Amino acid sequence: MRFSVDPWDPSYGTSLDTEMAASETVVVVDLEIDPSEWSTRDPAPGTTSAPAVIFVDGVRRIEARGWLDDTEGNPVVGIFASYAAGTVRCEANRATIGEVEVGRGIYSPAAGLADVATRHAQFRAHQARDASPESLMFAVHDDMATAEVEVAERARRTSADLIVLDGPIRKRGHIPDAVGFVKSHAVRYLPPSLDQIVGRLSAGQRTPLFRIEAHPFSRASWYLKLPVVSDAPWAGIVRCEATGALPTEQLIKLADTVCLTVPRFASEPHKDSRAPQNLYPIGGLETELRRRLGSKDLIYRALRQAAAQPSATA
Repeated sequence: MRFSVDPWDPSYGTSLDTEMAASETVVVVDLEIDPSEWSTRDPAPGTTSAPAVIFVDGVRRIEARGWLDDTEGNPVVGIFASYAAGTVRCEANRATIGEVEVGRGIYSPAAGLADVATRHAQFRAHQARDASPESLMFAVHDDMATAEVEVAERARRTSADLIVLDGPIRKRGHIPDAVGFVKSHAVRYLPPSLDQIVGRLSAGQRTPLFRIEAHPFSRASWYLKLPVVSDAPWAGIVRCEATGALPTEQLIKLADTVCLTVPRFASEPHKDSRAPQNLYPIGGLETELRRRLGSKDLIYRALRQAAAQPSATA
């Protein structure tokens, strides 16, 4: 019996969902070339690596769950959460942590929601759509994504800088030529005949571009193969995104630059359990951002102490 082992750490789920459903969004597959000519693609001759790459990432953490009294004295569910967004600039074999923004909030649909001050941190009030866990976490993620946009825009020094965002671009699409870097796959965007091309990629190769007509804006996308020591299906495959507002020629040039630049930052299994998709700069940035969030135990105790104050129970 022949088998292969995916290098992705199973404690993080799977890099490739075995039950990938076909995308319900409209996908245009002739953005770069006709579907009949689809094949693996190397960067075009004359493509050069980006002189500097700015990697952008964010982390979030639930500090506590609680009940809040609304304006009528009714208890409503809420969460206290912290998030951080930051950048790391890589150039000339050197990586430097750049912009970092830390935010904390109390998230709930409760009427009359107000900021909460504790000994160690201030939690700003953020109104959530409803009290479902999904809505509360979406509100936290939305604030984190906004912070990622802000730090990315402040970090760029020249137009030649390549900005790589960890995850889909989503609301970050207004950064003109930023690239979203998607490490795992839960949706199948390509028809079976073209999907097979992904499995044939070699390290540093990509698929032709395709366009995802998703709300609120269209995205250009392509699959890229990172260096990996495994023959497991889709091992080392990532999906890249860029705003669909760019001209096709510029998108092709951007995709080729990514193919030539990003693979050298791929992690190795003996150093990262999510290798090779969890790029070294992103892994290091995640560690630093979590450190910037501070001690979870101290913040939790501070929240308990603040809740016990007469003003919090009146």
